[in-house]
Amino acid sequence: MVKCIKCGEVDAIAKSGIIRGKQRYFCKRCEYYFTQPALVAEAPTHRRHQTTIMDIASALQVSKSTVSRALQGHSDINVNTRKAVLEMAHQLDYQPNLLALGLAKSRSYTIGIIVPEFINSFFPYIIIGAQQVANPAGYHVIICQSNEELETEIANTNVLMSSRVDGVVASVTAETGNLDHFLKFQRAGIPIVMFNRICDGLDVSKVLVDDYDGAYRGVEHLIQQGCKRIAHLGGPQNLQIGRQRLKGYLDAMRDYNLPVEDELIVYYNLTRENARPAAQQLLDLPVPPDGIFAVNDPAGIETILVAKSKGVCIPHDVAIVGFSNEPTSALIEPGLTTLAQPLDEIGKTTVQLLLNEIESEDSVLPSTRILKTQLIVRASSLKKP
Repeated sequence: MVKCIKCGEVDAIAKSGIIRGKQRYFCKRCEYYFTQPALVAEAPTHRRHQTTIMDIASALQVSKSTVSRALQGHSDINVNTRKAVLEMAHQLDYQPNLLALGLAKSRSYTIGIIVPEFINSFFPYIIIGAQQVANPAGYHVIICQSNEELETEIANTNVLMSSRVDGVVASVTAETGNLDHFLKFQRAGIPIVMFNRICDGLDVSKVLVDDYDGAYRGVEHLIQQGCKRIAHLGGPQNLQIGRQRLKGYLDAMRDYNLPVEDELIVYYNLTRENARPAAQQLLDLPVPPDGIFAVNDPAGIETILVAKSKGVCIPHDVAIVGFSNEPTSALIEPGLTTLAQPLDEIGKTTVQLLLNEIESEDSVLPSTRILKTQLIVRASSLKKP
């Protein structure tokens, strides 16, 4: 109930708006305007505010420079003062302004990682290894996934460039024919290290596995199991992994005097949905292969699934070898023989090379690290006991 503050009338009161946060009323009896505290709560403001050094300084009644030096661990700050500053920073959930710090030191302390896909576990495992080196060194990681699309990969390079990253590690998509869109980083003096999937056009450091040796040993294993008509389910030839694994296959076949027929080599674009028809094409040949070396585990697993759907006995009718040692390769029935890549080491080595270039005051000549694979033999290839 609202009562006129002039005449005391109750029944002749009407609202006439809000003024300075208070409800305004009009008394029809005495024609008097008056205000009382608003009956409705004011709409909350959602202004964003991150705790700053000034907030800590104000709370402790000390100077901004004292807080700054305490947070940085300067020796001229009293131990008790530093303890009080750190406790208040924790209480107020203070986070350093990395942008300001980066501007002061011409560093962002972030590195970008570009990978082509997350469908398989290969790249996530490499990223875990990369972060195990980057984070202890004081660097944060921005992860971009290109979804096997060149256009998205180009957009990712633009995002990382705009984010002022200090360096980039990248593995390209199956569509990538050249690395021109990475040149912007080189022009800006931002180091790049490529890993796993690379193509020509950029003189930068690289971390690779010995794709040729791994492929050779995988095919040799099939030959030793008695396979004589061995097919290759290959990858894109614009990528080095596609070319080197094909070369390992061809050289193993020639070294063991086995014929290489064009119909026994089928390529796919590294997407899972394209692996199945490629495997189907090989298994539908008038004279199907008795062994298949797949460029990676997803292709090997799809080959197993297609073979089983057709009633083909593995490994009696066809023995299968993959490449990469995906976790699912041990779970499928029969287990997939594969070439294991040191994923953790790839991630760690790639980022360590990048940090060496970032931290170096002198220009660093590009280098290439080649890591070995390990043949993991499972039931999919064991024709012989």
